Amino acid sequence: MSGRAGGDAGGMGHGDNDATAFGAAVLHVDVEANDGAARATTIHSHRGVIRTPAFMPVGTRGTVRAIGTDDLERLGAQVVLGNTYHLMLRPGADVVGALGGLNRFMAWEGHTITDSGGFQVFSLEPKVTNEGATFRSTYDGSSHTLTPESAVAVQQLLGADIQMVLDVCPPLPSSAEVVRAAVDRTAQWAGRAVEAHRPVRVAGVSEQALFGIVQGGVDLALRVESAERTVDRRFDGYGIGGLSVGETRDEMLPALAAALAHLPVDRPRYLMGVGDPVSVVEAIALGVDLFDCVLPTRLARHGTLLTGSGRMNLRNARFAFDDGPIDPGCTCMVCERHSRGYIRHLLQVREQSAARYCTLHNLHWLLRLVDRTRAAIVLGSLDEVRREVAEHWS
Repeated sequence: MSGRAGGDAGGMGHGDNDATAFGAAVLHVDVEANDGAARATTIHSHRGVIRTPAFMPVGTRGTVRAIGTDDLERLGAQVVLGNTYHLMLRPGADVVGALGGLNRFMAWEGHTITDSGGFQVFSLEPKVTNEGATFRSTYDGSSHTLTPESAVAVQQLLGADIQMVLDVCPPLPSSAEVVRAAVDRTAQWAGRAVEAHRPVRVAGVSEQALFGIVQGGVDLALRVESAERTVDRRFDGYGIGGLSVGETRDEMLPALAAALAHLPVDRPRYLMGVGDPVSVVEAIALGVDLFDCVLPTRLARHGTLLTGSGRMNLRNARFAFDDGPIDPGCTCMVCERHSRGYIRHLLQVREQSAARYCTLHNLHWLLRLVDRTRAAIVLGSLDEVRREVAEHWS
């Protein structure tokens, strides 16, 4: 979710994206090319580099459903996201920490990021006070409380390279009062997270980055205010939360642009929970670096595939005798080896391999799409990709 501190709006004048006032961060960003507001960057960390724009597959419980860590390596994923809410309940952050932290636990050598758990907690309608959020476990009904401080501590035990602050993420539409309260509480909690976050060596991670989160719904003024208040805390990077939670894309993109205009250029920008192709490409055009979403894996488990011609429901009877690949333009191992008819058969008889094959294809397709945007930014031709994606996916 999101943050800063104290509840008072900033006032440092970050609208020009001037980064010179900021001190050293755990992550260093080199902007290598721009195409309008879009940017191709390299993020440097203690673990290595992340080339952006980048899509981060969601490994909620320490795994991306239906596939393995070796699959993620072959797919070329750079970052995997773990879910703090689920991991703190099962198997427990202490277990993950004792077994070497999330990277060693998963046997994953790439980067890891953990969300604060806030989105899941707030979907459970918790009791929220200025202190934190109290909720019941979806596993056994036991009661738990997350505070800004405990969210930091839990994520330090999990040992990911990047952790997110606890924020308040209201659904949309929500009343102006609810969105205003979310911005203020998120700002207060962010300040407490900064105070709680200390350099410690946990699970081999000595430089765990802390990202703040911008809230504000689709209110442009609140988005600007939240961005400025969050930037005042001088985080290592910035998430934009509270979008793709019920609003239309036409409402989302102006709110996103308003926030991005007030984030420093030398820090990563991460749009949380957005993964549909048009929104991803349009957000990249506005200057977003990082994305995560369950969309490609969730669709895959239901037999819906991402293709250059749009969404394909492979359960449709018309594919029963189809000997062609899922997407003729795709180079994934599934398209190179198996037919639509075969994958449809696996879906119909509920073979577990169906979810694996569909997940591999969808992640490959989306990762390659984001790679294409990076190449297009370098060449100054991002608008061509935008037009192509909009033609088939709008």
